[in-house]
Amino acid sequence: MTPAAPSFEFLPGAAGSPVILHVPHSAREIPAEVRAGIVLDDEALGRELDHITDAHTARIAEEAARLAGVTPWRFVNRLSRLVVDPERFPDEREEMGAVGMGAVYTRTTHREVLRDDDLDPEPLIARYFRPYARAMTEAVRERLAAVGRVVVVDVHSYPTEPLPYELHGEGPRPPVCLGTDPFHTPPELLAAAREAFAGTGETGLDSPFAGTYVPLEHYGREPRVSALMVEIRRDTYMSEPGGPAGAGLPRLASALAALVDAVS
Repeated sequence: MTPAAPSFEFLPGAAGSPVILHVPHSAREIPAEVRAGIVLDDEALGRELDHITDAHTARIAEEAARLAGVTPWRFVNRLSRLVVDPERFPDEREEMGAVGMGAVYTRTTHREVLRDDDLDPEPLIARYFRPYARAMTEAVRERLAAVGRVVVVDVHSYPTEPLPYELHGEGPRPPVCLGTDPFHTPPELLAAAREAFAGTGETGLDSPFAGTYVPLEHYGREPRVSALMVEIRRDTYMSEPGGPAGAGLPRLASALAALVDAVS
């Protein structure tokens, strides 16, 4: 398969910055070869992209990088998560596989058919998932070698109201949810995030989404790699679903920049 656009970009920051802003779900682009395996018509696919895309999060990260005193590095997925979801496991370890939303989705946010269940996911995993994982692993290695530590900050968003695919949608949905990992999220990183986002409204912990993204090579092994997931409730900065950004976006970008500087 030949993608219609670059699969991802690793955008340079300051030489001494340990921070990588990871933006995995902001794009809507789907190469034609991948689109052929999706059973939704164009209208239905557009609606699904409205719901599943973390719209404008790449812009939030870009603005935060511009505002930060020490420019962070950015790893940005340029293809939709409907191609592959780089933050899932490509095997049975993935909890979301139970609802057809593992590394290669077969169901939509409303649990409707996205792809046929008998579609072989391996070509998509080989073409898109593994190169992404290797590149992110190499990005972390490079920052470790250069600076001696890495802080991966995942930049996500989530809808105001839970969608049917959510396995833990019954919990609190604060303006900013901070996802943590017991090994990779030290108390000082969490405290810095709470302080940075204090002016944007209440911050919650691991609800409605929990966890962080760390390459498997380093996961649970390398204490010099710390990680935090920042999940922003969409009504705080955009029109839902899939609408334009609003006045809240600059405020959230400033808060993210403050976090970057606090951990840099």
